[in-house]
Amino acid sequence: MMKVQYGCAPINWSNDDLHELGGELTYQQCLSEMALAGYKGSEGGWKYPKEFDVIKKALDLRDLVICNMWFSSFFTTFKNEETYAEFDKHMDYTYALGARVIGVGECGVTVHGNRDIPLMKNRPILTDEQFNNLCTGLNELGKRAKAKGMKVCFHAHVGTGIETLEEIDRLMANTDPELVFLTYDTGHCTVAGEDAAKVLAKHIKRVGHVHVKDVRGSVLQRVREDNLSFLEGVLEGMFTVPGDGTEVKWDEVFKILNDNNYEGWIVVEAEQDPAIADPLEYAQKARAFMKEKTGI
Repeated sequence: MMKVQYGCAPINWSNDDLHELGGELTYQQCLSEMALAGYKGSEGGWKYPKEFDVIKKALDLRDLVICNMWFSSFFTTFKNEETYAEFDKHMDYTYALGARVIGVGECGVTVHGNRDIPLMKNRPILTDEQFNNLCTGLNELGKRAKAKGMKVCFHAHVGTGIETLEEIDRLMANTDPELVFLTYDTGHCTVAGEDAAKVLAKHIKRVGHVHVKDVRGSVLQRVREDNLSFLEGVLEGMFTVPGDGTEVKWDEVFKILNDNNYEGWIVVEAEQDPAIADPLEYAQKARAFMKEKTGI
């Protein structure tokens, strides 16, 4: 049986890249509804207070911890020293809030945060120099994290230059398996055109953190055919929670995790418009679905 804890991301309530989605919702509501739905961890979010004592008190009141908080690296634009300095601060802050993993996403040449750039036709293709520097930088971050008892878990993310299985293969082959792990995201694998279960099966030994979301196939088709941006896809409802979409083979995903005795967090991260998809309802739906599939 897996030794997992379930977490939820605040992006389901208040979107980090589209602040107008859920901008009116308070961080207290977000945390309270996570706890009400049965989760024990939250990822970080833009709405959360930056003052340590304030967010720690809010978490403790609800018996929650921060299980992970996205960190943006800029190795593809060769900002190594700036990235290292910011990482050290981020690492210390999140460790004190309960996190033992750091989800790193490469944002040097990303297009995923630009609402006006079509996703599929403009996905970055890294040069060998950019790729090699990314691997060097991630190994250094991993070394710093390991010294603190944490793991760097790289988030393969559409629109960032590392999204396909081929790109994930190359990154895993060129980084130290003792220092760099993978944030496995079912939704991003799917939008990248991959079979999410096959990605997991190939790299399960490097997975240190898991994001679960499904994809609405009809919306993904529109993103591809109408040249929509990533954020336009989010607005159209491309993502949803496990148990509500059409594309992810959940029985296979959970079997691979269980057969390999995955230990760590499984986090629902399925950004939607909270005015259309009530966050508490969908958080409960995802929690019930995962309990049904895993028995946990």
